Amino acid sequence: MANKLSQLDQVFAALADPTRRAIVMRLCAGEASVGELADPFAMALPSFMKHIHVLETSGLVQSEKSGRVRTCRLSPDALLGAEDWFQQQRAIWEARLDRFEAYVMKLKKEKEQAAAKRPSRTARKKGS
Repeated sequence: MANKLSQLDQVFAALADPTRRAIVMRLCAGEASVGELADPFAMALPSFMKHIHVLETSGLVQSEKSGRVRTCRLSPDALLGAEDWFQQQRAIWEARLDRFEAYVMKLKKEKEQAAAKRPSRTARKKGS
């Protein structure tokens, strides 16, 4: 479990940076060379390569070098752990919200029952 959590932490840490999220979004359209990926960003290539390294370490991106060109592609399976985590969180919160709704409905019903037991104002006035 600790190893899986570590992998999940790496994925979330990698996606925490807007540059890396933009790289992942670009790779959703298909593989690209590092040069193509770096082109929209105003940073030196060594700095950009640090982003690629973080994405590779997290498992989100794979790259291979052919001659002088390094090509990157997305590894969508790396997102499965994050997807599982989100589904677990959603289930927890849906259950909490369902319990809260049931509690609110119970309070509403109790209030209605208490109001029904009390005589109405017009009935009280007639009896006076």
